[in-house]
Amino acid sequence: MAKAADKVTIKKYANRRLYDTESSSYITLDRLAAMIREGRDFEVVDAKSGEDITHQVLTQIIVDEEARGSTLLPVNFLRQLIGLYGGQMQGAVPPYLEAAMDAFQKQSATMTGAFGPNMFADMAKRNMALFEEAAGAMAGKKAKAGDEASDELGKLKAELAALQAKVDKLGK
Repeated sequence: MAKAADKVTIKKYANRRLYDTESSSYITLDRLAAMIREGRDFEVVDAKSGEDITHQVLTQIIVDEEARGSTLLPVNFLRQLIGLYGGQMQGAVPPYLEAAMDAFQKQSATMTGAFGPNMFADMAKRNMALFEEAAGAMAGKKAKAGDEASDELGKLKAELAALQAKVDKLGK
């Protein structure tokens, strides 16, 4: 049985069915997309000729995703990409796009690590609490003492300064 890190071979038959040699079962393009999201590596080969057709199958997955309304690729980008086919820069585009996607993934991971997954939710909760406190004070309810409100403001300023420092660090 193959390990999770091994490359799985998928065979595509003339009837357009995809056969996963690891699980010994037929699968769909949706399952291949799920495997990609899981970080699984695979290759798709034509069952008759043995030709590697991974590129065509991955392109079909993108077409299917876009057709479902999960548009990720802007129209202008698609036009520019199509315009590059057959041109002098065609050979330079794949490595450039690959490097750009790698950089995007690294930056996304860095941002998530720096701010945490719940940063905006936590900020929204604090803002809501401050809003409710202010609304209560305007309605005549007992407001916090002036020094407590000042202390809360100081904490928020310190937190904002820490976030700004993280953003500055990421920008360098």
